Amino acid sequence: MTDHCAARILLVDDEPSIREPLLEYLEAQGFAVSAAADAAEARSILRAQGVDLVVSDIMMPGEDGLSLTRHLRESGPIPVILLTARAEDTERIVGLEIGADDYIVKPFNPRELVARIRTVLRRTQANGRALDPGGTSYAFGRWVLREIERILVDETGQEVALSSGEYHLLHALLRHPRQVMSRDRLLDLVRGREADIFDRAIDNLVSRLRKKIEDDPAHPQIVKTVWGGGYTLACEVRRLGAPV
Repeated sequence: MTDHCAARILLVDDEPSIREPLLEYLEAQGFAVSAAADAAEARSILRAQGVDLVVSDIMMPGEDGLSLTRHLRESGPIPVILLTARAEDTERIVGLEIGADDYIVKPFNPRELVARIRTVLRRTQANGRALDPGGTSYAFGRWVLREIERILVDETGQEVALSSGEYHLLHALLRHPRQVMSRDRLLDLVRGREADIFDRAIDNLVSRLRKKIEDDPAHPQIVKTVWGGGYTLACEVRRLGAPV
């Protein structure tokens, strides 16, 4: 990841009256911006070039921004900021549940969007700097999480895709095995406190992560709930072959 002033932004919005002025404003702020009028064009751009962050409208004809976000979460850890014309909590929560990193309600001041972009990029960069440059791996149960690649693999070497939120949640738990982690603490580690984040977002991240790593998500043995406390990673974790 480069500094945010050189970051590559993909802007997705079907309204030219929003997309074109916003593209010019973001470029004036020093970002390298590509623009798409719909999700299909966005997918084409993503296949052709690297992108550091996606800003996408939710309500678009054809495939909407939520579906595009799901696709991005299945493909890798590219951060996503959603634009929504609705102020209701339900749509915001859905966006966070499927892996969006932030959201902003229309109409908005472009300066606020730039501030949120820089916040998300700083958090991404900070997480990257925190990784062990030697390529730390965490082994737990039948899984191995490789930090540098942000890849989760099972005992057969099969890779399992993690969203950005799922990765940071698992990474936080692996760095504090057998410790009770409150929802507030996990929110700090997973997304930071700059945005208006719901406690329920952590519960849904845990639920999604359990479906990927637990043999029986309804009776979890790895990520356990501590009633009144939060969550804990309940199995042994090894880092680089040595006990954590």
